[in-house]
Amino acid sequence: MGQPAERESGERTAEGAHSDELPPGQRLQKGWPVTHYGPVPRFRPERWEFRVFGATADGGKHCWNHEEFAALPYATVVADLHCVTKFSMVGAEWGGIPARTIVDIAPPAPDVTHVMVWAEYGFSSNLRLADFTSARSLFATHKDGELLTAEHGFPLRLVVPHLYAWKGPKWVRGVEYMTADRRGFWEERGYHNVGDPWREQRYSYQEQPGEGPEL
Repeated sequence: MGQPAERESGERTAEGAHSDELPPGQRLQKGWPVTHYGPVPRFRPERWEFRVFGATADGGKHCWNHEEFAALPYATVVADLHCVTKFSMVGAEWGGIPARTIVDIAPPAPDVTHVMVWAEYGFSSNLRLADFTSARSLFATHKDGELLTAEHGFPLRLVVPHLYAWKGPKWVRGVEYMTADRRGFWEERGYHNVGDPWREQRYSYQEQPGEGPEL
């Protein structure tokens, strides 16, 4: 079913870096700790909707219910997860819908530079369009062949392997296309606007000119 698992090459590129070597300051984690802010939302499939809105190419909003979204082409990516709290979980197989699939179905306007990924309770995370459309960015429904648990983001979480894990929210509900950058939830609260673990971009005070809007 779907595309075969894609493995990382070991290069430190925007397309991923495999875990023979961890990013600076990270430690190897066995198992998968639960980390999130706020309560775990209750999944109501009859009310669930995924939206793409903002600066779309056709000016409209695109929506899928849970059944429709689950029917989109499925792919797998083998990739590490690097948490800003300094643990790294290596070699997980993530299954779900590639972010590029969403962009192909509901393309952004030509002047879009960033996206805001929206999740339950109004949580948000901003990403450069190039990071979002990386071949390895995935709206995950499964890990290692099993459905995600509610605590780990079921029914949908974004995985962006080349960035810190907070850039991929749990319980995702939609994507907003933006023609200018805008900080998300944690980026407004002192976390780095880009979040590259290989450059150890943890906090906003580390930002260089051009890496994010003013706080």
